[in-house]
Amino acid sequence: MTLQIAYSPCPNDTFVFDAWAHGRVPGAPAIDVTFADIDITNGMAERGEWDVLKVSYAVLPWVLAEYALLPCGGALGRGCGPLVLTREAGVALDGKTIAVPSERSTAYLLFRLWAAATVPGAVGDIVVMPFHEIMPAVRDGKVDAGLVIHEARFTYQQYGLHCLADMGEHWESTTGLPIPLGAIIAKRSLGDETLRLLAESIRTSVRMAWDDPQASRPYVLEHAQEMDPKVADQHIGLYVNEFTADLGADGCAAVRGLLTRAAAEGLVPPLGRDALSFV
Repeated sequence: MTLQIAYSPCPNDTFVFDAWAHGRVPGAPAIDVTFADIDITNGMAERGEWDVLKVSYAVLPWVLAEYALLPCGGALGRGCGPLVLTREAGVALDGKTIAVPSERSTAYLLFRLWAAATVPGAVGDIVVMPFHEIMPAVRDGKVDAGLVIHEARFTYQQYGLHCLADMGEHWESTTGLPIPLGAIIAKRSLGDETLRLLAESIRTSVRMAWDDPQASRPYVLEHAQEMDPKVADQHIGLYVNEFTADLGADGCAAVRGLLTRAAAEGLVPPLGRDALSFV
Protein backbone atom coordinates (compact mmCIF):
# COMPACT_ATOMS: atom_id res chain seq x y z
CA MET A 1 0.00 0.00 0.00
CA THR A 2 1.34 3.41 -1.02
CA LEU A 3 -0.28 6.39 0.70
CA GLN A 4 -0.75 9.77 -0.94
CA ILE A 5 0.69 12.49 1.31
CA ALA A 6 0.97 16.25 0.76
CA TYR A 7 3.00 18.71 2.77
CA SER A 8 4.83 21.97 2.16
CA PRO A 9 8.38 22.32 0.80
CA CYS A 10 9.28 24.34 3.90
CA PRO A 11 12.33 23.19 5.90
CA ASN A 12 10.37 22.04 8.93
CA ASP A 13 8.25 19.64 6.85
CA THR A 14 11.10 18.28 4.74
CA PHE A 15 13.19 17.85 7.89
CA VAL A 16 10.40 15.97 9.67
CA PHE A 17 9.47 13.71 6.76
CA ASP A 18 12.90 13.12 5.18
CA ALA A 19 13.57 9.70 6.69
CA TRP A 20 10.06 8.44 5.97
CA ALA A 21 9.95 9.86 2.44
CA HIS A 22 13.23 8.13 1.61
CA GLY A 23 12.29 4.73 2.99
CA ARG A 24 14.52 4.82 6.06
CA VAL A 25 11.79 4.34 8.69
CA PRO A 26 11.49 0.61 9.46
CA GLY A 27 7.97 -0.76 8.98
CA ALA A 28 6.51 2.54 7.73
CA PRO A 29 4.10 2.41 4.79
CA ALA A 30 5.35 3.68 1.45
CA ILE A 31 4.32 7.25 0.63
CA ASP A 32 3.94 9.21 -2.59
CA VAL A 33 4.76 12.84 -1.71
CA THR A 34 3.18 15.94 -3.24
CA PHE A 35 4.50 19.37 -2.29
CA ALA A 36 1.89 22.09 -1.96
CA ASP A 37 1.35 25.47 -0.28
CA ILE A 38 -0.80 25.37 2.86
CA ASP A 39 -3.74 27.05 1.11
CA ILE A 40 -3.70 24.21 -1.42
CA THR A 41 -3.53 21.44 1.18
CA ASN A 42 -6.34 23.04 3.18
CA GLY A 43 -8.52 22.85 0.07
CA MET A 44 -7.44 19.26 -0.57
CA ALA A 45 -8.57 18.34 2.94
CA GLU A 46 -11.93 20.02 2.51
CA ARG A 47 -12.45 18.05 -0.72
CA GLY A 48 -11.34 14.79 0.91
CA GLU A 49 -8.30 14.38 -1.34
CA TRP A 50 -5.11 12.51 -0.35
CA ASP A 51 -4.62 10.11 2.54
CA VAL A 52 -2.34 12.24 4.73
CA LEU A 53 -2.05 16.03 4.69
CA LYS A 54 -0.28 18.90 6.44
CA VAL A 55 -2.98 21.52 7.00
CA SER A 56 -3.73 24.55 9.12
CA TYR A 57 -5.24 23.85 12.52
CA ALA A 58 -7.85 26.42 11.53
CA VAL A 59 -9.31 24.07 8.91
CA LEU A 60 -9.92 21.20 11.34
CA PRO A 61 -13.54 22.03 12.18
CA TRP A 62 -14.45 21.51 8.51
CA VAL A 63 -12.59 18.23 7.96
CA LEU A 64 -12.60 16.18 11.17
CA ALA A 65 -15.56 14.08 10.09
CA GLU A 66 -13.35 12.51 7.41
CA TYR A 67 -9.86 13.03 8.84
CA ALA A 68 -8.27 12.29 12.21
CA LEU A 69 -5.76 14.64 13.80
CA LEU A 70 -2.46 12.82 14.29
CA PRO A 71 -0.78 13.73 17.60
CA CYS A 72 2.61 14.43 16.02
CA GLY A 73 4.39 15.87 12.99
CA GLY A 74 2.77 19.29 13.06
CA ALA A 75 3.97 22.75 14.00
CA LEU A 76 3.32 24.25 17.43
CA GLY A 77 5.64 26.22 19.60
CA ARG A 78 6.49 29.37 21.45
CA GLY A 79 7.85 32.56 19.94
CA CYS A 80 6.94 31.33 16.46
CA GLY A 81 3.71 33.12 15.63
CA PRO A 82 2.73 34.92 12.43
CA LEU A 83 3.67 38.59 12.05
CA VAL A 84 1.79 41.56 10.64
CA LEU A 85 4.22 43.59 8.50
CA THR A 86 3.92 47.11 7.11
CA ARG A 87 6.13 49.53 5.16
CA GLU A 88 5.93 52.13 7.92
CA ALA A 89 6.06 51.55 11.66
CA GLY A 90 2.95 52.01 13.77
CA VAL A 91 0.39 52.01 10.93
CA ALA A 92 -3.28 51.78 11.94
CA LEU A 93 -5.01 48.92 10.12
CA ASP A 94 -8.53 50.36 10.11
CA GLY A 95 -9.85 50.01 6.56
CA LYS A 96 -6.50 48.77 5.25
CA THR A 97 -5.95 45.98 2.70
CA ILE A 98 -4.22 42.97 4.25
CA ALA A 99 -2.52 40.12 2.37
CA VAL A 100 -2.84 36.71 4.05
CA PRO A 101 -1.63 33.22 3.08
CA SER A 102 -5.08 31.63 3.37
CA GLU A 103 -8.43 32.55 4.87
CA ARG A 104 -8.52 29.05 6.37
CA SER A 105 -4.98 29.32 7.77
CA THR A 106 -4.21 29.34 11.48
CA ALA A 107 -2.27 32.53 10.85
CA TYR A 108 -5.44 34.21 9.63
CA LEU A 109 -7.45 32.86 12.57
CA LEU A 110 -4.88 34.24 15.01
CA PHE A 111 -4.95 37.53 13.11
CA ARG A 112 -8.74 37.74 13.35
CA LEU A 113 -8.65 37.10 17.09
CA TRP A 114 -5.89 39.71 17.51
CA ALA A 115 -7.70 42.29 15.34
CA ALA A 116 -10.95 41.80 17.26
CA ALA A 117 -9.10 42.68 20.47
CA THR A 118 -6.78 45.45 19.24
CA VAL A 119 -8.03 47.13 16.03
CA PRO A 120 -10.75 49.68 16.96
CA GLY A 121 -12.32 49.68 13.49
CA ALA A 122 -12.62 46.88 11.00
CA VAL A 123 -9.73 46.09 8.68
CA GLY A 124 -10.42 46.49 4.98
CA ASP A 125 -10.09 43.99 2.14
CA ILE A 126 -8.38 40.65 2.69
CA VAL A 127 -6.28 39.39 -0.23
CA VAL A 128 -5.12 35.77 -0.33
CA MET A 129 -1.74 35.13 -1.96
CA PRO A 130 1.08 32.57 -1.66
CA PHE A 131 3.10 33.40 1.44
CA HIS A 132 6.33 34.02 -0.50
CA GLU A 133 4.60 36.80 -2.48
CA ILE A 134 3.34 38.71 0.56
CA MET A 135 6.46 40.63 1.60
CA PRO A 136 7.19 41.88 -1.94
CA ALA A 137 3.54 42.99 -2.20
CA VAL A 138 3.82 45.01 1.03
CA ARG A 139 7.17 46.47 0.00
CA ASP A 140 5.82 47.48 -3.42
CA GLY A 141 2.66 49.08 -2.02
CA LYS A 142 0.27 46.57 -3.59
CA VAL A 143 -1.25 45.98 -0.14
CA ASP A 144 -1.12 47.98 3.08
CA ALA A 145 0.01 45.13 5.32
CA GLY A 146 0.86 41.47 5.15
CA LEU A 147 0.40 38.53 7.45
CA VAL A 148 3.52 36.37 7.14
CA ILE A 149 4.57 32.96 8.36
CA HIS A 150 7.54 30.60 8.25
CA GLU A 151 11.00 31.98 7.54
CA ALA A 152 9.63 35.50 6.95
CA ARG A 153 10.24 36.01 10.68
CA PHE A 154 13.95 36.02 9.87
CA THR A 155 13.97 37.88 6.54
CA TYR A 156 11.35 40.66 6.59
CA GLN A 157 13.90 43.36 7.41
CA GLN A 158 15.65 42.59 4.12
CA TYR A 159 12.52 43.99 2.46
CA GLY A 160 12.65 47.18 4.51
CA LEU A 161 9.49 46.21 6.39
CA HIS A 162 8.40 46.76 9.99
CA CYS A 163 6.74 44.30 12.36
CA LEU A 164 3.49 45.91 13.46
CA ALA A 165 2.42 43.01 15.68
CA ASP A 166 3.31 39.44 16.58
CA MET A 167 0.22 37.21 16.62
CA GLY A 168 2.05 34.63 18.70
CA GLU A 169 2.96 37.11 21.42
CA HIS A 170 -0.70 38.10 21.68
CA TRP A 171 -1.82 34.47 21.82
CA GLU A 172 0.76 33.45 24.42
CA SER A 173 0.17 36.49 26.61
CA THR A 174 -3.60 35.93 26.68
CA THR A 175 -3.61 32.12 27.02
CA GLY A 176 -0.22 30.98 28.30
CA LEU A 177 -0.38 28.19 25.72
CA PRO A 178 1.91 27.35 22.81
CA ILE A 179 0.94 28.60 19.36
CA PRO A 180 -0.81 26.01 17.18
CA LEU A 181 0.05 26.43 13.50
CA GLY A 182 0.08 23.34 11.28
CA ALA A 183 -1.43 19.89 11.81
CA ILE A 184 -0.98 16.45 10.27
CA ILE A 185 -4.25 14.69 9.48
CA ALA A 186 -5.04 11.28 7.99
CA LYS A 187 -8.22 9.72 6.64
CA ARG A 188 -10.22 7.87 9.26
CA SER A 189 -11.13 5.30 6.61
CA LEU A 190 -7.55 3.98 6.77
CA GLY A 191 -8.50 2.36 10.06
CA ASP A 192 -7.21 2.63 13.60
CA GLU A 193 -4.27 0.28 13.10
CA THR A 194 -2.94 2.27 10.13
CA LEU A 195 -3.48 5.57 11.91
CA ARG A 196 -1.40 4.36 14.83
CA LEU A 197 1.28 3.16 12.40
CA LEU A 198 1.30 6.58 10.71
CA ALA A 199 1.77 8.36 14.02
CA GLU A 200 4.63 6.05 15.01
CA SER A 201 6.23 6.44 11.56
CA ILE A 202 6.18 10.22 11.93
CA ARG A 203 7.64 10.08 15.44
CA THR A 204 10.43 7.79 14.24
CA SER A 205 11.13 10.06 11.26
CA VAL A 206 11.39 13.07 13.60
CA ARG A 207 13.74 11.27 15.98
CA MET A 208 15.93 10.12 13.09
CA ALA A 209 16.16 13.70 11.82
CA TRP A 210 17.19 14.92 15.27
CA ASP A 211 19.73 12.11 15.67
CA ASP A 212 21.38 12.84 12.31
CA PRO A 213 20.47 16.34 11.07
CA GLN A 214 22.89 16.14 8.16
CA ALA A 215 21.00 13.21 6.65
CA SER A 216 18.05 15.46 5.82
CA ARG A 217 20.20 18.33 4.56
CA PRO A 218 19.98 17.58 0.81
CA TYR A 219 16.19 17.14 0.95
CA VAL A 220 15.70 20.32 2.98
CA LEU A 221 17.84 22.52 0.76
CA GLU A 222 16.51 21.01 -2.46
CA HIS A 223 13.03 22.28 -1.64
CA ALA A 224 13.86 25.44 0.33
CA GLN A 225 13.27 27.86 -2.58
CA GLU A 226 16.85 29.19 -2.64
CA MET A 227 16.67 29.91 1.08
CA ASP A 228 19.90 30.74 2.86
CA PRO A 229 20.97 27.53 4.66
CA LYS A 230 21.33 29.47 7.91
CA VAL A 231 17.72 30.64 7.60
CA ALA A 232 16.64 27.07 6.92
CA ASP A 233 18.39 26.00 10.13
CA GLN A 234 16.65 28.77 12.09
CA HIS A 235 13.35 27.71 10.58
CA ILE A 236 13.83 24.09 11.65
CA GLY A 237 15.03 25.10 15.10
CA LEU A 238 11.91 27.18 15.67
CA TYR A 239 9.20 24.95 14.23
CA VAL A 240 10.46 21.43 14.99
CA ASN A 241 10.33 20.90 18.74
CA GLU A 242 8.88 18.66 21.44
CA PHE A 243 5.35 19.27 20.15
CA THR A 244 6.38 17.85 16.78
CA ALA A 245 7.16 14.52 18.41
CA ASP A 246 3.99 14.60 20.51
CA LEU A 247 1.31 17.23 21.06
CA GLY A 248 1.00 16.35 24.72
CA ALA A 249 -1.46 17.98 27.10
CA ASP A 250 -0.31 21.55 26.41
CA GLY A 251 -0.43 21.06 22.65
CA CYS A 252 -3.92 19.60 22.74
CA ALA A 253 -5.08 22.39 25.06
CA ALA A 254 -3.67 24.96 22.63
CA VAL A 255 -5.50 23.45 19.66
CA ARG A 256 -8.80 23.17 21.49
CA GLY A 257 -8.36 26.65 23.00
CA LEU A 258 -7.77 28.23 19.60
CA LEU A 259 -10.74 26.56 17.95
CA THR A 260 -13.02 27.18 20.94
CA ARG A 261 -12.16 30.90 20.95
CA ALA A 262 -12.61 31.08 17.19
CA ALA A 263 -15.99 29.36 17.40
CA ALA A 264 -17.09 31.83 20.06
CA GLU A 265 -16.27 34.64 17.59
CA GLY A 266 -18.22 32.88 14.84
CA LEU A 267 -15.07 32.23 12.80
CA VAL A 268 -15.29 28.41 12.70
CA PRO A 269 -17.96 25.79 13.45
CA PRO A 270 -17.94 24.51 17.04
CA LEU A 271 -15.99 21.33 17.78
CA GLY A 272 -17.60 18.21 19.13
CA ARG A 273 -16.36 17.00 22.50
CA ASP A 274 -14.33 14.13 21.04
CA ALA A 275 -13.44 15.73 17.70
CA LEU A 276 -9.72 15.92 18.47
CA SER A 277 -9.43 12.46 19.97
CA PHE A 278 -6.91 10.10 18.41
CA VAL A 279 -7.63 6.38 18.07
